[in-house]
Amino acid sequence: MIKQFTFACAVLVATTGAGWAEKLSLPVLSQYLNGLTTVQAQFTQINPDGTLSTGKILIKRPGKIRFEYDPPNNALVMASAGALAIFDPKGNPQPESYPLNKTPLGLILDKNIDLERANMVVGHAYDGTATQVSVQDPQHPERGRMDLFFTGPTPELRQWVVHNENGEQTIVVLNDMQRDVAIRDYLFNVLREIDLRQKK
Repeated sequence: MIKQFTFACAVLVATTGAGWAEKLSLPVLSQYLNGLTTVQAQFTQINPDGTLSTGKILIKRPGKIRFEYDPPNNALVMASAGALAIFDPKGNPQPESYPLNKTPLGLILDKNIDLERANMVVGHAYDGTATQVSVQDPQHPERGRMDLFFTGPTPELRQWVVHNENGEQTIVVLNDMQRDVAIRDYLFNVLREIDLRQKK
């Protein structure tokens, strides 16, 4: 796992461009995240067991996200209407479903993000390459922690690390991010996805 995290950090360094020797402030990062209305990007995911997955991510704030995994994984994860749905790539049309607000992803999909809100941020640091912000629900720490990594001087979200209640971590590295792109709402419609899978 250390080797895989080193790989993720190497990717982060390689995509930062010119150096920036200043920690980005929480108000600046809050403003940046609130300005992310629609996002499309490629991602590399480093799983807890050290394996790699790739795919495309779509974000439509507030409350919507979609992970389309490349073969041979072929998994699909989407959030909409306050729920996170995980579709089994082996063909089961009914997804596993969880309340979005019980996952760390809910923190960056909120309608209004305020990183200065009391006790939400449990870490804020700069390592010479990126500003790291660690966020956690202060009322429910068992729901996990999310570390967000930004580069500057104009903030850009480069990767995040999700730590679950068992101490396992999943790293997602973003590439080729495009903002303010047209994304159709039906791509986040869980019932539509279920219907499509049932017809296969």
